[in-house]
Amino acid sequence: MSAIQRWRLSTMFCVALSLAFFAMGARSVLAPPAGAQTGPPANPLTVTEIAAGVFVHQGAYAVFAPSNRGDIANLSFVVGRDAVAVIDTGGSAAVGQALRAAIRSVTDKPIRYVINTHMHPDHVFGNAAFADDQPEFIGHHKLARALAARAERYLAVNGELLGPEAFAGTRLIAPTRVVQDRLVIDLGGRELILEAQPTAHTDNDLTIHDVTTGTLFLGDLLFVRHIPALDGSIRGWLALIDRLERIAAKQAVPGHGPPSADWPAAVQPQKQYLQRISADVRRMVKEGRSIAEAAASVGLSEKDAWVLFDEFNARNVTAAFAELEWE
Repeated sequence: MSAIQRWRLSTMFCVALSLAFFAMGARSVLAPPAGAQTGPPANPLTVTEIAAGVFVHQGAYAVFAPSNRGDIANLSFVVGRDAVAVIDTGGSAAVGQALRAAIRSVTDKPIRYVINTHMHPDHVFGNAAFADDQPEFIGHHKLARALAARAERYLAVNGELLGPEAFAGTRLIAPTRVVQDRLVIDLGGRELILEAQPTAHTDNDLTIHDVTTGTLFLGDLLFVRHIPALDGSIRGWLALIDRLERIAAKQAVPGHGPPSADWPAAVQPQKQYLQRISADVRRMVKEGRSIAEAAASVGLSEKDAWVLFDEFNARNVTAAFAELEWE
């Protein structure tokens, strides 16, 4: 196969990949953070207190469906002396309302911050449930642009996946405060360190470190049992893992997986998976193999280690191939 033929085929798959990622998410554009949906009181989500004042709800190992209302990601909140910070809000307004009910079952302190770790719908679609609290919605400095680029598709497709009842009231809310590099917020005797990360899982990943308890909130920079999903840069992700491993945290909260896991031991299976994908793709590129051949075969040795392997592995390989063939 000539270089031109390979380029054309790669371009076709890149377009297909973009459409696939759009299908992971959404009919409207970004909305201002005003006027939450009203309705009957929500049943609180089940949460686990993984450290003093740190609560996590574990999402299902699943893709969007009416039965789960988009409750497929881990959602957290941290309670300080004066205020509460929410970290990710779920895949629909209904899930966000249930998260808010869980918070109110623990504390009546004001919800001052809603922090989104990145742009994917299962982490941001619950924001609308907190609009009446008038918090600061905080995200990576590239988050608003990323959401705007995909807003219509995210809302349309995920609305179809969940159905009108489960998706009612869901809208995207852009950040009102952004993190360019590093931001420290104080909940009252409790500081959270927010850091904007370089392109890895996405180009708008944000980490949060609760210094008081040594808890590191990694969003989808960390997957445990749930297969990683690549929507950014495999090289960037592996490089970032090397740096994150040096953070002196006691535990990490993954975007998908158990409520908490030992750090940095928890990231080793993910690191191995990404290294395997990277090495195998590079080998196939060197051998002149096609992106289609790679998508059908790379990573299969990792299949038994991950939940939802069939839903994500080929996408990951396609994204990695599109990136690494131009090294």
